[in-house]
Amino acid sequence: MNMKFTRKIRLDRVGSATTPAKVGDFVEVSPDVDVREGSVIAVRALSESRSYGNIEMPSGRLAKVVKGNIVAGVLGARQALHGYMGHMPSQVKVGDVLSLLNMGGVIGVCDAPNKDLGPPISVEVLGNVIRDDKPLNIGDYGIARVDTLREDGPPLVLIFGTSMNSGKTFAAGEIIRNWSHSGIRVAAGKLTGVAALRDTLSMQDNGAVATASFLHCGLPSTVNARNLDEIGRSVIHELERSEPDVIMLELGDGIIGGYHVRDILTDPHIQRRTRARVLCASDLVGAWGGVTYLDTLGHKPEVISGPVTDNAVGTRYIENDLKLDAVNARIDPLQLSAVVARHAGLDREIYE
Repeated sequence: MNMKFTRKIRLDRVGSATTPAKVGDFVEVSPDVDVREGSVIAVRALSESRSYGNIEMPSGRLAKVVKGNIVAGVLGARQALHGYMGHMPSQVKVGDVLSLLNMGGVIGVCDAPNKDLGPPISVEVLGNVIRDDKPLNIGDYGIARVDTLREDGPPLVLIFGTSMNSGKTFAAGEIIRNWSHSGIRVAAGKLTGVAALRDTLSMQDNGAVATASFLHCGLPSTVNARNLDEIGRSVIHELERSEPDVIMLELGDGIIGGYHVRDILTDPHIQRRTRARVLCASDLVGAWGGVTYLDTLGHKPEVISGPVTDNAVGTRYIENDLKLDAVNARIDPLQLSAVVARHAGLDREIYE
């Protein structure tokens, strides 16, 4: 790739999806684009959005993207049921128009706008961000990959949902907070989804002693991820470095969808270490279907939370018919934390 003709530019916005590469405000840009997932590119915003117009910066702060802003993001794909669906372009050249697919700064070809969010922000490609005469790619800065997990490591607790926006991140945060208050060292991670820091920052804010995600392995999303089971093991191995008592893992999106959650759930190393599972569901059909599907994968949940537990209609069905614990994270977070701790084998009284 010819890097001879480059120019230095100042970025107005830097997407959090670039985090592994530590992109600064001033970068060198080449017109030769390395068309690989995770490539860091500079683009100019051609439009704005009232409903989905912010970008998450590496600090976690949200900044509005204004028409004309020069933004750094990464090439990738997204398959969000309640967001944008977009794919990785097969070729990219300067002047091409692509779309900002998520708040983290993942950039690709939008396949369909979301009816509630409207069209995504359109961006014009300015070039590939380079460093030391090489195209920058977050995949070159990921944490070390591992093939196996030790069997005597801290127990794993999985939180998954029937879809995005089913209450997973909130439930995880409440459990982490109460466990941390009770003297339990909790490390936390996110294994599937599209790159952003919001969820891991929430885990950190609630007391997690360490956090990591597939983004820290150099992935813009898990849509096209190969060997995602290896990614999951690598995140867990990284979290073990903090010597936690337990590791909380959120699986982004739904248990069925475009982010390959199944690859994580069927990994034998992760299955052996998992001690508790929390399913977040929006309705009774979702709860029943989620339990039925997960049972075939060896991950029948012990606890159900989410909107389906907002009142006794849902909790009674779950407890009487599904024979599972049903606890609402918003109504009774302390009970949820205590119930999950019991299933995880954490012999500790849980305080608020």
